[in-house]
Amino acid sequence: MCAEGEWGPHRLLGDFRLGYRPAMREAAILSLFWFACLGALGLFFPLYSLYLAENLGLSGSQVGLVLAMLPLVGMLAQPFWGALADRTGSRAHILALLSLGSAAGYASLTGYRTFGGVLAGTAALALFSTSVIPMTVSVALALLRDLGPRAFGVARSFGTLGYLIAVVGFPFLLHFISPAAGSSVQVSAGPAEPRLGLMLWMAAACMAVAALVSLAFPRTGAVALRAEKGDWRRLGHNRPYRRLVLVVFLTYLFLQGPLALFPMFVRSLGGGLDVVSRMWLCMLLFEIPLLAIAGGRPLRLDARGLLGIGIGADALRWLVCAFSPSIAPMYVAQVLHGVSVAGFVVGSALYVEAVVPGRLRSTGQSLVHMIGVSLGGIVSTLAAGFLLDHFGARAPALCGGIGAAVLTVCLPRLLPRVDSARLRGTEVPVESFPLPVA
Repeated sequence: MCAEGEWGPHRLLGDFRLGYRPAMREAAILSLFWFACLGALGLFFPLYSLYLAENLGLSGSQVGLVLAMLPLVGMLAQPFWGALADRTGSRAHILALLSLGSAAGYASLTGYRTFGGVLAGTAALALFSTSVIPMTVSVALALLRDLGPRAFGVARSFGTLGYLIAVVGFPFLLHFISPAAGSSVQVSAGPAEPRLGLMLWMAAACMAVAALVSLAFPRTGAVALRAEKGDWRRLGHNRPYRRLVLVVFLTYLFLQGPLALFPMFVRSLGGGLDVVSRMWLCMLLFEIPLLAIAGGRPLRLDARGLLGIGIGADALRWLVCAFSPSIAPMYVAQVLHGVSVAGFVVGSALYVEAVVPGRLRSTGQSLVHMIGVSLGGIVSTLAAGFLLDHFGARAPALCGGIGAAVLTVCLPRLLPRVDSARLRGTEVPVESFPLPVA
């Protein structure tokens, strides 16, 4: 038998003997859901800014405004869905609803051609899509508690696999449909990929599959814990949680904008859709095995350590890109994306799970996304669009890399350590965080 905290073949056999077969079934269902869900995101996120700029002819500032609409609406939607899930205990049902709404949102975007229409359509999509990830994280951590934190990373790695297949396979599909796709044709001669909008239909199909898969999630146990009225107020008195929200906000403030406008950066150096696709291949190949081991005992890292590695890796990545004289050095830098995602995504999720009561896990994950991801993303994408228009395509990467580097150095002072033992089968008592006296 493996040592406590490991998640290898011997551990799996032991888990089956000890009655963990239901948990393994749930892990398989979660892996399939992550695969379909992030497959949709892999079709949408890397190419949406390019679609807006080239196929719809929006300016850099307009693209920034449209992209900012996703986190802006998410700030309102995420706490609503999270609180509803915790109060009702129907996290699995709500996740199915969010997935179905996201599928409809992606499909609706295919009908808009003006700036105003795209802005409204993106807002409608964000009402559902921005809450899918935090809700999935809360469901996953509840269902996989008996398998330990590394099981979450393994299931999440299947999401990266779906993302990888989508972002690499879609350009090949465009080549098959239209041999001219992926060329470096200038915007003045028309969009280089006239059928790029097909990504929206395919993203809708992936989310529809995810909605069907989510119907197989259990409806009882840890995933169905219910919060009492007013419990969410306790989070405001949780010092480690407050600090985490601040760290996540600063991380997205520095790093979301450069990533959202990355295709336009590549285009400014003469690269086409094929180059963007190969860049994402470099990002994701290394991410899959790192996610699979993140949170495991062999790394000897707690949640804060994972966060520090993730933020620092992305800082280095964007600094290398900002100073690269050509596309070639940027390929090497994209390997750091895998380190960043494995560290930051897993580290932040595990940190919330370690310090937030189980009955508030959906609200806790949603508020991190609302204040950290959404608000930080709004400011970051708007700033990146401004920097792109006024200082050139390298400016977002340079500013983001410097800011993230400073944050990495300051992280030990900003964020306290947490007890990683809470990540396996032990709920944080609600009474640990008292309500304020009226």
